[in-house]
Amino acid sequence: MPSIRLALGALALTASVSAAQQDLPRKYTGPATRAEISAADLMTRLYIFADDSMMGREVGTPYHLMATEYIANELRALGLVPAGDNGTYFQDLPVFTSSADSASSMIVDGRRLTFGSDFLPYANADSRIVLDGVTVVYAGSLRDSSTWISAEQARGKIVVFTVPITSTPARNFQLGAQSRFGGSVLAMVGSLERVAPGVRPFLTQRMEWVTTPHPSAGPPTVFITSAVATSLLGPLDKLRTGATGQSLAGTIVLHRSRAPARNVAAILPGSDAALRGQYVALGAHSDHIGFTIHPVDHDSVRAFNTLARPQGEDSPPFARITAAQAPRYRALLDSLRARHPARLDSIYNGADDDGTGTVSVLEIAEALAKGTTRPRRSILFVWHAGEEKGLWGSEFFTDHPTVPRDSIVAQLNLDMVGRGAPTDVTGETRSGVLTHGGPGYLQLVGSRRLSTELGDLIEAVNVKQKSGLTFDYAMDANGHAQSIYCRSDHYEYARYGIPIVFMTTGGHADYHQVTDEPQYIDYRHMAQVATFVSAAVVEIANLDHRIVVDKPKPEVGAQCVQ
Repeated sequence: MPSIRLALGALALTASVSAAQQDLPRKYTGPATRAEISAADLMTRLYIFADDSMMGREVGTPYHLMATEYIANELRALGLVPAGDNGTYFQDLPVFTSSADSASSMIVDGRRLTFGSDFLPYANADSRIVLDGVTVVYAGSLRDSSTWISAEQARGKIVVFTVPITSTPARNFQLGAQSRFGGSVLAMVGSLERVAPGVRPFLTQRMEWVTTPHPSAGPPTVFITSAVATSLLGPLDKLRTGATGQSLAGTIVLHRSRAPARNVAAILPGSDAALRGQYVALGAHSDHIGFTIHPVDHDSVRAFNTLARPQGEDSPPFARITAAQAPRYRALLDSLRARHPARLDSIYNGADDDGTGTVSVLEIAEALAKGTTRPRRSILFVWHAGEEKGLWGSEFFTDHPTVPRDSIVAQLNLDMVGRGAPTDVTGETRSGVLTHGGPGYLQLVGSRRLSTELGDLIEAVNVKQKSGLTFDYAMDANGHAQSIYCRSDHYEYARYGIPIVFMTTGGHADYHQVTDEPQYIDYRHMAQVATFVSAAVVEIANLDHRIVVDKPKPEVGAQCVQ
């Protein structure tokens, strides 16, 4: 993640969020939903969808299946046409659970290393790799490919990389290393040290990762500690690229099996026989990031992030409460303690991310299905899986669409549409100035990147329907460090030249935290957004022509650039 400038003096932070949000209960069972889009309906749905029983809806787990089953049951009750596999609402994804067997061993100079503490294999295949005196070679820093050794130097060896501790994800660099050194075993130094306290035992206990298949799974990867690397190669600060060290022995045992993962898709057929074969797509993602086995104090996390990490996971990872902030932190924590008892929390409920988008799309589906008139074009509703893992579901759906791809005239994506209060840090400008929510706040991303007409239409609907929304385009700036245009499901449609609009109320201190719960959502604002989106979908569906694409389409296979 990019570096975020903190300007807390300008935030006018109070010791609480809005009173309306504070007074919402932790648990709630609402009345049955009705045809009209309403805050009450959205609240009923979200308290079900983001409940603790869903355990954070991580893709590849039974809990995500529970979440998708809830969506499908609602669609079935509405009588929408299934648009998944074999006449169902589900499109199965090729997702696998890979695990490292604790019987794996690594031996250095006669000393057996401890599984999970000294080394941790990252499973990406079903295989057994025997290390019989394999030479170790230092390849340089993972993030500086210009220093890497050649593929010839690495062939048949264990290739050791150092992984600097920064806030920038290492995934892209690791993929590059896997591509270059396909005939070797990769060892990542520092990766275990980077893992936050409590997470390493979690990995050791579960020892599994959910991965999608690729043409090549890449070479096996092992995380090792700096101490192990030093025993292999000598002092790390004195190493030169290409240096060789002691040999390694042992066996790495990896397992791989199919994991449950699925998109949910449904169609509301259009009323015009001539246009029914065209679709306006409306989507959200149904997954989140699961849970941890090491609970944290809920209120302490919320108070800390409000001051030190106002964009949640999008804030720098090593932020601290300063001496100047300490009194405000204590006042905020005390105010939370006064409202309810302290509680430990271990579930990333994902109420806003993207429970709000998911249930908003459901609410819109109900309103259109029960409405007195049908849009002329068909509406394609898709709830994507695996967005949090790297847009898996939307990539698979657009690569293997269940309707003709060229029949999709536009796609609207809702991801995090339940916040946007003045106290929420919703993002930042390209120059790093923090942005905040407010009345009717809504971020628009990508609305004119492929179609000027689509961007203009969205603005016009806001005026025509008197929706009262205030659009923020700051996060859509070219070259923006946070690259929001590339980070949600809409982009997988855009890469095929389908005009898109990404709508969100932006970030906040609860983003990717255990504190992202239904009690902190602004349901009236959420209903305002959903009503507007429903009107926009109908407007696009009723046009006498397809939305005009007048901007260059992305090159096929090119990496997303904002």
